[in-house]
Amino acid sequence: MERIPEVEAAKALMNEAVSWSVMKWLREKKRVRKTADQANATLDQLNQAVKNRWHGDIKAAYDGLVTQRPNQTPPSPVIEPHSRLNVKKVKEADDAAYRARMDAEETFDEAERQLSTSLAREGCRKAIQSWELHKNAIRKAEALVPSQ
Repeated sequence: MERIPEVEAAKALMNEAVSWSVMKWLREKKRVRKTADQANATLDQLNQAVKNRWHGDIKAAYDGLVTQRPNQTPPSPVIEPHSRLNVKKVKEADDAAYRARMDAEETFDEAERQLSTSLAREGCRKAIQSWELHKNAIRKAEALVPSQ
């Protein structure tokens, strides 16, 4: 996967932000959030673009996992077992990236409520980790795109 400018800019800002004072955080928190939101939106768009290139059976298998309820067997489109396993790995990677993203956002929210630079720093680290997980999920999804 090539470098994504929005993500690289957000990572650079987050790495810089871990050394900011409380006053700097108060002045820059909107810029941090905006930059993080742009990185997340770019990754979401890239993820969707990759999944739009999947064949119908792969899409159906993934959608079956997305809409699956607990203790319910997902509908099984006819795909080979190896592909089914890879679809499941993509779903698990997507879920891990989403959980990391929500954790980072909750940490930033709590940092803002408490005016805590230590929580804000932790939020920065969590945001960077969430983007890495999201890129990993996209790489897994790319593996399921049929070769031309």
